[in-house]
Amino acid sequence: MLNFTVKQLAADLAARRVSSVEVTQYFIKRINALGKALNAFISVDEEQSLASARAADQRLAAGKGGPLTGIPLAHKDIFCAKGWLTTCGSKILSNFVAPYDAHVIERFNQAGAVIAGKTNMDEFAMGSSNETSFYGPVQNPWDTAAVPGGSSGGSAAAVAARLAPAATGTDTGGSIRQPAAFTGICGLKPTYGVVSRYGMIAFASSLDQGGPFAKTAEDLALMLNVMAGFDARDSTSLQRVPEDYTRELAQPLQGLRIGLPAEFFAAGLASDVARAVDAALAEFRRLGCETVEVRLPNMRLSVPVYYVLAPAEASSNLARFDGVRYGYRAPEYSDLLDMYCKTRAQGFGAEVKRRILIGTYVLSHGYYDAYYIKAQKLRRLIAQDFAEAFRQCDVIMGPTTPTTAFNLGEKAGDPVQMYLSDIYTIAVNLAGLPGMSIPAGFGDRNHPVGLQLIGNYFGEAKMLNAAHQYQQATDWHLRMPDGIQGEE
Repeated sequence: MLNFTVKQLAADLAARRVSSVEVTQYFIKRINALGKALNAFISVDEEQSLASARAADQRLAAGKGGPLTGIPLAHKDIFCAKGWLTTCGSKILSNFVAPYDAHVIERFNQAGAVIAGKTNMDEFAMGSSNETSFYGPVQNPWDTAAVPGGSSGGSAAAVAARLAPAATGTDTGGSIRQPAAFTGICGLKPTYGVVSRYGMIAFASSLDQGGPFAKTAEDLALMLNVMAGFDARDSTSLQRVPEDYTRELAQPLQGLRIGLPAEFFAAGLASDVARAVDAALAEFRRLGCETVEVRLPNMRLSVPVYYVLAPAEASSNLARFDGVRYGYRAPEYSDLLDMYCKTRAQGFGAEVKRRILIGTYVLSHGYYDAYYIKAQKLRRLIAQDFAEAFRQCDVIMGPTTPTTAFNLGEKAGDPVQMYLSDIYTIAVNLAGLPGMSIPAGFGDRNHPVGLQLIGNYFGEAKMLNAAHQYQQATDWHLRMPDGIQGEE
């Protein structure tokens, strides 16, 4: 069961070779044994999980199960789940129990999936290393001295360490793809608007998008079949005919045009990452793909554009956390203004405060036109670059990250170096495109290397097809970190 995919577990559950209660108990036992050492989970509620598992077993026994019925899933602690502590990795929400379900949680509940626990994350999804969490950093299962990536590092570490067969995350500037690369698993960020943001605590509303983590591209497709869908409660949710994201998985790749942006292979890319990516591209050529060079000339501006727009939206979204209605409140204050100030000063961590200050600055009178409006114009140019590139290719590929996982604390004192770890992922969010990362080998320190696939709008099925066919020819996605086997 340890290395079973979601599809394999679903087959065993449907055939009644194993029960959801047994599967859930197995993974909760692993979470209790290994999850604390990795600090991958913020909350686990065995009673709630097993109650859901028993309901799933009844559903399966009645012949009413689906592909995810009875499967225990880990959820990033940014998704509200009714009756579950939902902290967003922050002190300011450390006592908040969600009174309702996010749309994503509703969809999984309707599918009969089980919540295995809520995973650790960078505070309010602000970070690239999972070191900004109020609950402490998450460790990478491949090397506990290294970061798992962020902000969805807890979910990525949970899947990599086989504490859950799959998990959810969110991606604002690479927060699914970068931790997937660092931990040797698969992660997908859908086209903006495909997955509802209702009940997903907001960081930057025009960039945030929920998505899945799993061991295989096929499992990602099964997860996305459940997560995707219109939600009238989210004004940015797209009303589209439902898709089956597994429909193209078996298609051969003969004639697929892969775009290789020169900007992805320039200075700053570590040699060990480059070697693994080159080997992966050679495998795609062997599978019948052709590669063409494309250009993304404005990609170099994506990091500064992002760090104007995202903090601006964050400064507005986080204004609601003031100690009045819910969450942490400073214990001592003299009046209402003092309560606001002390609550936010004590409740938010350093990175969140930094981004609120930046965002407030760029939105202020005299700076709005100079920074915010200019960044929005550059965002349009970045999207136009991708549109031009997709006239020449079907899928864009390159490294997910410029390096493999760096050590805990290595970049914590240098925000700019930390931000640059997302240099290949941020442009995808700015353009609203789908992107994913799959394992493609290992670097010099035996740290996983991720290959990034970027699709055109609503091109998730084509990306998943390419990734699945690659995984039929390689086994990087099946490799496990040493020392995680534990007891069977």
